This record gives sequence, C-alpha cells and structure tokens, in this order.
Amino acid sequence: MAAKVYFTDLHTTPSLNLCGKLERLVRKAGVEKLDCKDKFTAIKIHFGEPGNMAYIRHNYAACVADLLLSLGAKAFLTDSATLYSGRRSNAIDHLQSAWENGFNPISVKAPVIIADGLKGTSCRDLPVTGGTYCKTAKIGAAVADADVIVSLSHFKGHEQAGFGGVLKNIGMGAASVGGKLDLHSSSKPQVDIDHCTGCRQCAKDCNYGAITLNDQRKAVINYDKCVGCGQCVAVCRFDAAQPVWNNSSDIMNKKIAEYVQAILNGKPHFHVSFIMDVSPNCDCWGSNDVPLVPNIGFAASFDPVALDKACVDLVQAAPATVGSEINRDGTHSLAGEDKFRHMHPNTDWRTGLEHAEKLGIGTMDYDLITV
Repeated sequence: MAAKVYFTDLHTTPSLNLCGKLERLVRKAGVEKLDCKDKFTAIKIHFGEPGNMAYIRHNYAACVADLLLSLGAKAFLTDSATLYSGRRSNAIDHLQSAWENGFNPISVKAPVIIADGLKGTSCRDLPVTGGTYCKTAKIGAAVADADVIVSLSHFKGHEQAGFGGVLKNIGMGAASVGGKLDLHSSSKPQVDIDHCTGCRQCAKDCNYGAITLNDQRKAVINYDKCVGCGQCVAVCRFDAAQPVWNNSSDIMNKKIAEYVQAILNGKPHFHVSFIMDVSPNCDCWGSNDVPLVPNIGFAASFDPVALDKACVDLVQAAPATVGSEINRDGTHSLAGEDKFRHMHPNTDWRTGLEHAEKLGIGTMDYDLITV
C-alpha cells in the first residue's frame, strides 16, 4: 500500500505565514494521532555547524515543539556529538553552537539535550532486526530512551550518502560517537598528492592524529589511526583529500538504514522534511554553498522512506539553480535529472532507501497529497 506524504509549497498570504503553513501541514499529515501524551518525545534535528546558514531555522522547530507540547508530550530537541573535530564534538561546545544558531529553551519552547552526553559516550546498544551489517546500533541515550521520535530534517546533498534526509538525520545523527565510527568504518579517504599544497589544514582538523606531512610536504594518512570520518575531505579546499568510494557509500547508506530500524522499532514516530536551501553538502560543514535547486517546500509523513523518496523526486523535477555547483554558467537546467548524482557522481542514494524498504522501515511507493 502506498504511503501518504503531505506537501505544501512556500507561498504565503497575509493571513497565513510559513510557520502557519507548517502547522497546517503537520496537522493534516496526522501528527495529532501520535501517541505522545505524557511521553518523552525526542525531536531529532541538526542544530547546524556555526558558519553554515542552511540548517533549519529555530522558528520552525518552535512551531512543531509547541504543537507537541499542546498534545501533552514531554518534548525536547536533540542531536548527538560529531565524529570529526568541530564545534559540536562534545556537549558543551554543541550546546553553545545550538544556542548561537537560535536553539535554546526560550526560542524553541522546549529543552535542548545533547543525546550522547558530555563526550559522546552516553549511549545504548539497540538490537537491529534483520540487519546485514550491524547486529546492534550504538545510539545516543536520550534518543534511545525516548518513547516517541519526531524528526525535523533539512533535505540536502551529501558528499558520502548522496543526499541527507530523514534516514540520515536519524540513523547517523542519533548515533553516538562510537556508532558514527561503525557507520563510517568502511569509507576511509585518500590523498591525491598532485593536488596537495601542504597547507596542513587536514592535519590540524584531524581529531585522531592520523594525518602528517611527509618530506615533500604532502599529506599522508596513517590508516591505523584513521576512522574514516571524512573531516579531511570536508576541510580540504584543493580536492587533495578524497573519499575512496568503491562500495563504501552503499555500505554506509545500508548501515544508516539499519540504525534507523533499531531506533524506530516499536516506537511511535513522525517526520517532517524541509526542502529549502538544498545545499550541495552536509550541514556539518562550517559553510554552505548556493542551493542546488530553488526552495520547494515542506513535506511530512509517518513513513520516513516514502518521505525521503518524495523529497528526492521533488528535487529531481526542479530546475538546477543558476550559479550552483551543477549549473554554474546557467546552461544546465537538469530538470528531471538526478541532481545528487550530478553533484556526487560516486554515490548512490538509492541503496539506503532500498535497504530500508527491505528492513520494513517503510516504502518508496507513495501518494503525494498537496495541502
């Protein structure tokens, strides 16, 4: 049976602003049917790496939190620590970053909790049912212990997964540091020495001391220390640090699906995606680029797989933004084409959705209902 995905565009009227449209959408999608009264309800969101401006505005989070609180939920906003070094790799810096980006108990009307504790070690091992790669998933305790999961996902491109949506937000985003190590373990980068300038930025940003410079001042990776977090790929401005894909992108996407299965299994859940500022890369970067497509709208569903597939289809149908990485000179509309494969040709986002479907998380068959 096709899942129902509800959608609204970003047109407003004097009597209905964007927050009003978001509330109308989630109500129409059935959020009031969510069994959340007097239950700990985790609102899984990405707070945004400081310097990146593409993350979801706190105003939208406040709208959803306020609605859940009106339903009697014990709602809180949450995310877990990052694997790479940055301003969200521990709870203190992560909270400060969240506050700087507008996420605090006053502005969002709910507590802000870092899911995996002070150093990313507060986690639970949840069983993965039917997993191929993971028997258990290491999940941040605040998410693992929650009774209900609500996700707010910024839909965007991603340099390893192809795109980042609901599955990525939940499976990777709620994983503890140890869980992120498991998810990344099969995708370690390499250095193209012809592009390396010896700037040492990758070495400075490596959280595991895995990168040094050789006698020719070229970066060298010690794979005994490397965890495959991809931080060097993110910070290198000269395309010297590069992913080694082979099948690692596929495996990571499938592992993410298995983590999602562990998190959602047996729990009420509901999901909202924001198809706006569709940046080429993850919100974990400290900057963002020209969106791949013009802003499209909001979508919501009880089915995370259907929601991700619907968002992909909406992005594929749209023309590429003039000046974006995939249409710099304005001559490549790419309407109807796979923007994520154009941006990240060595990735295949389909593998994650197909694996999630096999695990029983949801279906790629959906009906899009415009609100």
